[in-house]
Amino acid sequence: MDCTRSVALVGRPNVGKSRLFNRLLGRRLSIVHDQPGVTRDVIMAEVADDFVLMDTGGIGMAPVMTPKDIAEATEEQVDFALDAATVILFVCDGQEGWTTVDTAVANKLRRYGKTVILLVNKIDLPQHESKMSEFYNKGFGEPLMVSAEHGYNTELMFERIALALGPKPEKAPVEEAAHARTQIAFVGRPNVGKSSLSNRLLGNKRLIVSPSAGTTREAVKVEFDFKSSTGNVWPFTLVDTAGLRPKSKVDTPLEYFSVLRSEEAMSRVDVVFLVLEAKAGITTQDKRLAGQILEAGRALAVVVNKWDQAWEAFKDEPLLGYENETEFRDAFEAAIRKAFFFLPNFPILFVSAETGQGMETVLKTARDLKRRQDQDLSTSQINRVISELLIKREPKLERGGRFKVYYAVQVKHRPHTIRLYCNKEARLIESYSRYLLSNFIESFDLSGCPVKFELSGKKPQKKG
Repeated sequence: MDCTRSVALVGRPNVGKSRLFNRLLGRRLSIVHDQPGVTRDVIMAEVADDFVLMDTGGIGMAPVMTPKDIAEATEEQVDFALDAATVILFVCDGQEGWTTVDTAVANKLRRYGKTVILLVNKIDLPQHESKMSEFYNKGFGEPLMVSAEHGYNTELMFERIALALGPKPEKAPVEEAAHARTQIAFVGRPNVGKSSLSNRLLGNKRLIVSPSAGTTREAVKVEFDFKSSTGNVWPFTLVDTAGLRPKSKVDTPLEYFSVLRSEEAMSRVDVVFLVLEAKAGITTQDKRLAGQILEAGRALAVVVNKWDQAWEAFKDEPLLGYENETEFRDAFEAAIRKAFFFLPNFPILFVSAETGQGMETVLKTARDLKRRQDQDLSTSQINRVISELLIKREPKLERGGRFKVYYAVQVKHRPHTIRLYCNKEARLIESYSRYLLSNFIESFDLSGCPVKFELSGKKPQKKG
């Protein structure tokens, strides 16, 4: 993404910025809802391989729209976008006309000295043009009437943006491998510290963090490079997701779409980190989320956040039976593995977003997991391992015989899918399948990577 060609959509709440964002992007990425103040973080996406488009939260949100701390953090994000933008699309509501809040936004934009294109949105019917005179002589040139809903004047919007950005610079050819990024996402229940972990990795307050549960609603995508302690630069794409609650407790359409976006993010990234809060322990919802990650076929690690707080609490009032932090941590890890027994052997990381403890380990783990889940497994090694496992622990008699594997081959990545050509699928009982899976994962060093067996039994012969 060429961030030197950046365009930011700004304006007061509920003027249609997110709908315009989706219209220019050509797909639904930002959540669109009649409720003001839905967009909070800056949502970024590349448009037509030409420029970066940024959707921002509304400027001047009234207290009834959202908590004060979130409103202030949202405006900080708008400032970030305005600093980064080459061109600003100032969006107003053509049906409501020019308002006092629009005047405040206009004054704010003038201070940045950037190129501003004034877009008058919601011109859906001819009678809506009656208030256009209110938008002239504001110091931003001729306003452009548009309709995000119906696509009116979309081509003119692109023309005005292209003119403001100027000719696209030619890119020097680069090797694709040099730009391969490890895509990661933190998922978890609301308020376990996902955005705090993201901020710590990014080294700034790029994402909104608030004690109010449910602050993050969009799946925010940010590219960053991390310089390791050895001096190497690691490229990443970070997706910050909304906190996920059980669907039975999702009580608004807005939250429902947030959950869908988070689930979609899980299926697109390379590595998913399931975030737990150290002092809160493991809940039924955490187990559901683990199952969703497994279903998505993505590499997985568990991140225990706020470990510093748990350890401080332990020191102040030591728990019976634990002599030191190591014993306490080992017991905590054992409890996690017991709760998530259905997952492949996975890394567990004890970190603190507040102090920065374990952040480099998180990124190193992500790189290792991506490498593991993308590797091609040798067919000869697969067959050797399966054969050894069958000999080491012979399958029990089931339905008149024992389960046999004649040949095995890898047929897919993400998850690693191994096709087993066998005698009868029904003879592979669940307990023996778990035995094969866990030992297969260990043999190929695939910790944290889901593996799936696809059975292909012998077809019954037709009688002559």
